[in-house]
Amino acid sequence: MCTEEKHNDYKRWFLIISSAVLLLGGIVFEHFAEREFYEKNQWVLLIWYVAAFMPVGLPVIIEACKSIRQRDIFSEYTLMSIATIGAFCIKQYPEAVAVMLLYSIGELFQDMAVGKARKSITALMDLKPQKQYAVGSTITLKAGERIPQDGILLSEQAYFDTAALTGESVPRAIKNGGEVLAGMIVYDKVVNIRISKPFGESAISRILKMVQDASERKAPTELFIRKFARIYTPAVMSLAVLIVLVPYLYSIANPVVTATAGAAAEEGFHYVFSDWLYRGLVFLVISCPCALVLSIPLSYFAGIGAASRKGILFKGGNYLDAITKINAVVFDKTGTLTKGVFEVQNDVPDSVLYPIAAVERNSNHPIAKAILEYAKKKYLAAAKNSTGNSEDEFLQALPQISDVKEIAGEGLTAVMNGLEILVGNTKLLQEKNIAAPEELSATVKTVVCYAIDGKFAGYILLADTVKEDARAAVENLKKIGINNLAILSGDKSDIVKNLAYNLGFPKYYGDLMPEGKVEHIKELSGEKNTKVAFVGDGINDAPVMATADIGIAMGGLGSDAAIETADVVIETDQPSKVATAFKIGKCTKHIVNENIILALGIKLIILVLGALGFASLWAAVFADSGVALLAVLNSMRIRTITGKD
Repeated sequence: MCTEEKHNDYKRWFLIISSAVLLLGGIVFEHFAEREFYEKNQWVLLIWYVAAFMPVGLPVIIEACKSIRQRDIFSEYTLMSIATIGAFCIKQYPEAVAVMLLYSIGELFQDMAVGKARKSITALMDLKPQKQYAVGSTITLKAGERIPQDGILLSEQAYFDTAALTGESVPRAIKNGGEVLAGMIVYDKVVNIRISKPFGESAISRILKMVQDASERKAPTELFIRKFARIYTPAVMSLAVLIVLVPYLYSIANPVVTATAGAAAEEGFHYVFSDWLYRGLVFLVISCPCALVLSIPLSYFAGIGAASRKGILFKGGNYLDAITKINAVVFDKTGTLTKGVFEVQNDVPDSVLYPIAAVERNSNHPIAKAILEYAKKKYLAAAKNSTGNSEDEFLQALPQISDVKEIAGEGLTAVMNGLEILVGNTKLLQEKNIAAPEELSATVKTVVCYAIDGKFAGYILLADTVKEDARAAVENLKKIGINNLAILSGDKSDIVKNLAYNLGFPKYYGDLMPEGKVEHIKELSGEKNTKVAFVGDGINDAPVMATADIGIAMGGLGSDAAIETADVVIETDQPSKVATAFKIGKCTKHIVNENIILALGIKLIILVLGALGFASLWAAVFADSGVALLAVLNSMRIRTITGKD
C-alpha cells in the first residue's frame, strides 16, 4: 500500500474515532445530567451532536451533493443524508450520529476488503519496468532482480522465480539460449540476458491487459443488481414519503372528535408527525441497497483475484458466471494434456542411433530434434569422463552423409559410405518394399525406422510425454460432477485412443483437422442442455475456442491466437487447474447467491417492522451498514475457500 493510501486510512480512522468519542460523551451527558439542566441546555446538546456528526456525516453529504449534480439523485449517499438530517429534525440526535458513524465504519471495512481482493491483481502493475530497453541490447541482472522485458538467457543454466506469471512456487530452471519472460525474478546468480521484445509485446504486458479488461466485463447477476438498484432506490424513497403522508391524509378523513359533556368521545385517528417521520426515516435507512450494490461486484472481483493467485486468469466476471453452467469439457491433446515434446522410449544401439541422428540433423521437425537431443545426451554422457568432448565434437562425431532428400509425410533419404539409407515411418519402408517387424505396425508410439541398402536395420520409438497432472485433471473434473469428457486431436486415432484409456476419458476423436474439431464442438453444443468448454493451446485451437461456450487456453506455452481467443487462461500450463477454475467459479456464484438472500431477506423483514413502528433506527443501521458489512465479509470467504485446490 502506498504512503498516500495509508495516510488516507489513518485520516478516516481518526475521524471515525473522534465521532465515536463525541457520541459516547453525548450519551453519557444525557444519562447523568440533571433533568432541569438538560432541558434548559438542549442547544448545547445539539451543538455537541452536530460536532460528533460532522467528521463522518460531512463527507457523505458532500458525496450526495456531487451525485445530485451528476443527476444520480437516488444514490446511497442521498439516502443516508436525508435519513440522518431528518433524525436531527425530530431530535433523535444519538441515532442520527450512530447511523452515519456505523455507515462510515462499514464503508471503511468494505474499502479494506476491496483492497485485499485487489492486491493480488494490482500487484501485477508493479511488474511494469521503470526503464525499458531496446531490442537486441544485453543487460546484467543480479539475484533477486526482476527481468524487465522478454529475452534470451546468455548465461549458463539459471533458476528463475516465475510466481508472478504462473503462480508456481518452485523456481524454474532455464538453460543457455532459453527464453526468459518479463516479470520473472533471477533466483540464484548473476545472469546476462539479451532483450528480444519490447515490453508492450511481453507476456506480463499481455497478462496486465487481460486483468484490466476483466474488471470491465460484468457478470449477468452484477448487471442485474445495478439495474435493480436504479429502480429499487427511487421506489423505496417514494414508499418512505407515503409512510409519512398517507397516515396524515387518513387523519384528515378520520379526525379525533373531542368529548363533550354527557357524551363519550368518538373514535378517530390521532396523527403525530414526528412518529411517522421517524418510521419513514427508519424505512429509508433500511432500504439503502449498498449491501447488494457493493458486495456482489466485490464477490466477482474477489473470485478473479483468487483465480489469479493460482495462475488462472478469468477475462471477466461474466466468465466466472458462465463456467458454472458448463457440463461438458473437451481437451486438445498435444500441448494441453501432453507436453508437446517427444522423447525416445526404447534403448537404441549406437549403430542405429547415430546414423539416424546424422540424417535428422537436417530436419526441423520436432521428432528430428528429439532424436538429435537424445543422441547428444547419450554421446556426452559416455564421453564426459574420458575426453570431455563438447557439443561441437558430438556433431563432428556423427557419420558423414550426403545427398539428403526429404519425402513429405514419410521421412528422409541420404547416402552414407556409398550406400542409400532411409530414415522415416513404416510407410516409407513399404514404398521401398522393405519389410519391417510386424509389432511396429501395432504400436501406438511414433516409429522412426532405419534401413541400409534396402534392408531393415533398426528403429526408434518416440512418444509425446503426458503431463504429470493430466490424469488428476480428469479425476478432479469427475469429482465435481463433470463426466462428459472427450479428447479432440489431430494425432493418429490409435495414439489418441491409448491416451484416452490411460487418463480415463470416456470419448476421444483423432485424425482431426481444425475444422473437424469445430464440427465436433458444434455437434456437442447442439445436444439438449449441454454447455461445452474447450481446453487447448495451439493456434489451430483458436476457432474451436471461439465456437465453445467457454474457451480455456494453456497460457504458458500456448499460442497468442489461442490466448487472445480464450475466455480463461491457465498460466501454469497445468490441465488440473481447469477443475480449480470450475471450483472458483462455483464458489463465487454460491457466495453471490448467499449475499442476495442475506441482503434482501433481512431488509424485507426490518422494512416491514419499520413501517409498522416496531424497528428503530438502530435496527435500520444493522439492516443497512451491518448487512452490507456481513455481505462483504462473506465475499472475502472466497480467499479462504479456494485456498486449496
